[in-house]
Amino acid sequence: MDTLIIESNTFQGNCIPILEAKLLLIIGNNGFLGCGYFNLSTANKMNQALAIVTGVSNYDEMLKAQVKAVSDAALKMGVQIGMSGKEALLLMK
Repeated sequence: MDTLIIESNTFQGNCIPILEAKLLLIIGNNGFLGCGYFNLSTANKMNQALAIVTGVSNYDEMLKAQVKAVSDAALKMGVQIGMSGKEALLLMK
């Protein structure tokens, strides 16, 4: 686990190597930013705020990447498809 500071906010980063890829997750107090391995329908069933970015291999790329999918709970927090991962995380801090 890694501690990430983004605009004075603390997030928890997790990177799990999987064969030739990585499972990446950044957790805030009210939601999380995940890579394409995460399942939006499960997040919706659990009423979790999740934003998904794809084509990323590290935290910096996650923050810069455009959000491709958003759970219902994240939508209610203002997270939208097309915003950056950083913008999404700051809404879910």
